[in-house]
Amino acid sequence: MAGPGAGGQLGVGGEPRAAARPAGGSRPWWAGSLPVPTIRTAAAFVGAAAISGLGPDMVGVWPPLIVVVLLMVLDAALAPAPWTVGFERQLPAVLPLDGTGEVVWRVQNPSNRALRVAFADGLAPSLGATDRRVRTTLPPRGRARARAGLAPRRRGTFRPSAVTIRVVGPLGLATRQAERQVPGRIEVHPSFRSRDAAELRIRRARILQEGLRSVRGRGGGTEFEALREYVQGDEFRHVDWAATARAGAPIVRTYRAERNQTVVVLLDTGRVVAGLVEDVPRLDHGMDATLALATVATALGDRVGMIAFGGGVRSVVAPRRDRDQLRRLSHAMHALEPELAESGYHEAFRATLSRFRRRALLVLITELSDEAVQETLLPALPVITREHAVVIASVRDPALERLRDQEATSASDAYVAAAAASVISDRTRAAARLRALGAHVVDAGPDELASALADVYLDVKARGRL
Repeated sequence: MAGPGAGGQLGVGGEPRAAARPAGGSRPWWAGSLPVPTIRTAAAFVGAAAISGLGPDMVGVWPPLIVVVLLMVLDAALAPAPWTVGFERQLPAVLPLDGTGEVVWRVQNPSNRALRVAFADGLAPSLGATDRRVRTTLPPRGRARARAGLAPRRRGTFRPSAVTIRVVGPLGLATRQAERQVPGRIEVHPSFRSRDAAELRIRRARILQEGLRSVRGRGGGTEFEALREYVQGDEFRHVDWAATARAGAPIVRTYRAERNQTVVVLLDTGRVVAGLVEDVPRLDHGMDATLALATVATALGDRVGMIAFGGGVRSVVAPRRDRDQLRRLSHAMHALEPELAESGYHEAFRATLSRFRRRALLVLITELSDEAVQETLLPALPVITREHAVVIASVRDPALERLRDQEATSASDAYVAAAAASVISDRTRAAARLRALGAHVVDAGPDELASALADVYLDVKARGRL
């Protein structure tokens, strides 16, 4: 616990501090906080019994014990009521799932004598607080501050409220305890593990836009940028013959990818994404890929939006390309959890067509379950492939490949390997059916999904497919 400090705002950014309000002054001293004995009280009882010299009739022990009880009640009466102790909590407004932060508490002594105070904050265990209980001694009319680290283990919106405050009497024989309501709020957003990979794609794409060769190879946009001399490796279809005749040397046109195009992510939150891949929910892998794609696309001047759906449409983020769009997408996704319902592809596609009349790149992030693809996705897909460029992305489970490739030392191992091979084969067939309908398919492991999806977007953009 920090020492006494001056008033004012806490020096931690985030949610404005929440303070518990004192109750009305007409409450009796005992209301809502009956005296609770302390260890010192128990020691006083033992000492009183020993001093009185326990006799066979136990009569001599009662007066000292009664004195201890009266002192305990007096001590509780002299202690300030828990609801008069100033208490404030400050939480960060937003934390990423793989990030860290801190909660800050501030308590204030309302009395003119030193005060011992303890409190326990009702923070959710999944916020990963390093401590939720604090003890401190406050100087007269003083205040003190305490901190605890936060390392959240689950996405969502958390609203901590209940705080139990205990005040020790001046004699240390009794405490008064009461629960206070101090409303707070903190959002835990999806982790963005592929941020570095997205920044790398942005740098590469900008090199391509300048007409230079990069490690990814060459690409051409559809918007004319400039003329320059031919270099080995340029495509002959880009030669400007009129300029070549004037200059007497081969001249080529360079192009840059068009800006102000629209990319819409269709994020599936149905039952097919409820499983885990490498101990991370499939849905969270999809969220990471969404953030990576949005980072790259907005940096290159395109608008990015999102429609999250399960059994029906659950969240819509209108396409924009400003810097705050990543925050809007993260906010829209942070509280989403998989629904135990079939994915409503038809409804999601109809909602997409009603909102986006012009051609756009639709990125469906789902699971390539052969049954779901065959029964629901394939019949619905032609609705959007006629008007839009479509990319379907899914995270592949490396555990299946490990099971398929493991050395079989028993019949059970052979059956497991055969089952894994069958699942992988079904997945490959499902992807082939989707490609046959004109969709690009990205089926990558959890560490490659975001990067592979960004690469497909850049390729589609460079080829002028939007």
